[in-house]
Amino acid sequence: MSYEIQPHNTKPASIWNSGGTKYNEISRGIADSIEHCVLRLDPQPGERVLDLATGTGWTSRVVAKRGAQVTGADISADLLAFATEQARAEGLDIRYQLGDAENLPFADGAFDAVISTCGVMFASRPEAAAAELARVCRKGGRICLTTWLPDGSVFKMFMVMKPYMASPPSPAPPSPFEWGCTERIEALLGGDFDLAFEKGVSFYRELSAEAAWERFSGGYGPTKALAASLDEDRRADLRRDFIAFHAQFPTPLGICVPREYWVTRGIRH
Repeated sequence: MSYEIQPHNTKPASIWNSGGTKYNEISRGIADSIEHCVLRLDPQPGERVLDLATGTGWTSRVVAKRGAQVTGADISADLLAFATEQARAEGLDIRYQLGDAENLPFADGAFDAVISTCGVMFASRPEAAAAELARVCRKGGRICLTTWLPDGSVFKMFMVMKPYMASPPSPAPPSPFEWGCTERIEALLGGDFDLAFEKGVSFYRELSAEAAWERFSGGYGPTKALAASLDEDRRADLRRDFIAFHAQFPTPLGICVPREYWVTRGIRH
């Protein structure tokens, strides 16, 4: 069965694709928050679990190692290709599927549980993505999400990049960081799920602030695509500002950036 990403999401797909195999190192930087989310989901052997916006599959692999039957979906075909190879290399039986979070290619109630680690929050149309989360999760099933706070370090990193981005269309699309407000999550998902929240902190460590720039400009789609769109002088300015931001978090051994997030767990009505 052929499946295509909705037209308004083809550009976001190309942005995330640009990270390629190096995106897996971005996932390495949030591995502690992924473990937190999987712990709260508590997947059981044999359960059908969807990892939505799986990227290079880091979360799907953690869930699969607990014995669940895992499907990973993402709008990025290139990231899925890496995820497929990595799962095979680790001897894990995970199905990967091109999938638009706002229009998923799965039946109603197809999954016992759905997890999305800093993924679904970047969907262009949050209401549509929230409705799809509810649709594919069976009655009595559960979801678990991690979402960055709207005043935390990841948001501030995006604010460093914002002056270099093209002006948004009018009206501007909703901010992904709205998913970092529990009131907004309640509005999106509270009609279908009984929700509970737990705050967490992910610690992003690198040898230096310069290493953070190399990591993100090489493997994180939004940063890599932005850097590629700039002329040499503007790219140098972005690099300077990005490094200066990460240099605010020194330790005697390198940088360590605390990044706050919510874990949201929901039980399907």
